[in-house]
Amino acid sequence: MSEAVEVATFLAAVTPERRHEEASVLDSLFREVTGWAPRLWSGGMLGYGTYDYTYASGRSGTFFATGFAPRKARLSVYIMPGYADFSTILADLGKHKTGKSCLYINKLEDVDTEVLKRLVRAGLEDLASRWPVTAT
Repeated sequence: MSEAVEVATFLAAVTPERRHEEASVLDSLFREVTGWAPRLWSGGMLGYGTYDYTYASGRSGTFFATGFAPRKARLSVYIMPGYADFSTILADLGKHKTGKSCLYINKLEDVDTEVLKRLVRAGLEDLASRWPVTAT
């Protein structure tokens, strides 16, 4: 199965209907901001772009540069390597919670999608200043 078919199949299966619609909107948003097609990662995450990392500990790997997961309870938006430097953008975003590299949104209508676009761009720029980012 091609990656495009795999992504389309995954998006088509997202439930409930509201979350399915939000996932479609987010996919369009991420494609617009990044210019890249998504890749389905384990755990039901859609990733846009990749980067290779090596930590001081010697641990290394490849992960997606930005992306999201349409969970039943809420949407998870991933900005690598985290949200520490984005407090001014987050202040304008709307209702959300943050984890280390996760932004949690209960309903997409709770946030300003134009601000979310700015946040995704800023996250990619920050990541690219640390690790080379490759298109998917």
